[in-house]
Amino acid sequence: MDAIDASEGRPLLVVDDDRKLAGLIRDYLTPLGWRVEMRHTGPEGLEAARDGSYEAVILDVMMPGMDGFEVLRELRKTSNVPVLMLTAMGEEADRIVGLEMGADDYLPKTFSSRELLARLRAVTRRVAVSEPEDDGREDLVVGDLRLNESTHVALLDGQPLDLTALEFAMLAALMKAKGRVKSREALLEDVSDRRFDVFDRSIDVHVSQLRRKLGDDAKNPRFIQTIRGVGYKLLEGGDS
Repeated sequence: MDAIDASEGRPLLVVDDDRKLAGLIRDYLTPLGWRVEMRHTGPEGLEAARDGSYEAVILDVMMPGMDGFEVLRELRKTSNVPVLMLTAMGEEADRIVGLEMGADDYLPKTFSSRELLARLRAVTRRVAVSEPEDDGREDLVVGDLRLNESTHVALLDGQPLDLTALEFAMLAALMKAKGRVKSREALLEDVSDRRFDVFDRSIDVHVSQLRRKLGDDAKNPRFIQTIRGVGYKLLEGGDS
């Protein structure tokens, strides 16, 4: 187990069997205020990530034995910590699978250091790791949906929704639009702070996951309606 001995810094876990790459990530991020810990096998990474003390996890897909997908699947049973997946050559299949399993974002292993930092800042910006304080903002309410950005709680029919940080941000953006159409470009920029790519299917995958958690039907939507060729709209009723 490799770790930076530092008493200060934002805690980050890197899980990658490529020790050289993990070390480069650590060396780049440490001077920028991150306290980076590294694990080099899936089981070790899962055990560390489950303790809930990290602001984010950078997780490689291709690892021998327990790969990144399996780590993510098990992690999502108990934790919504932001996860940034590393995919070999930016394979679309890897990205889609990871997003469907609850990853917040992805990076091809050909990433630049600046892109890594931008994506990391984006995924951690969506969730408060400390106990949130009530800043006095009113709840967002649409039909049977209620969301509070201060406490990071979303409720459906009074029951809490188990959302990732990105799904929470997406639902908040749709609720704030209140019946207005959000283009895919606008929604992607709202929730991920990155430029829109017309070939990027990630936003559709996240909407599909959010629908599943809302118990929504794309063909007969109660909440999220697809506006073909444009984007998505949260139905103002939000109830049966």
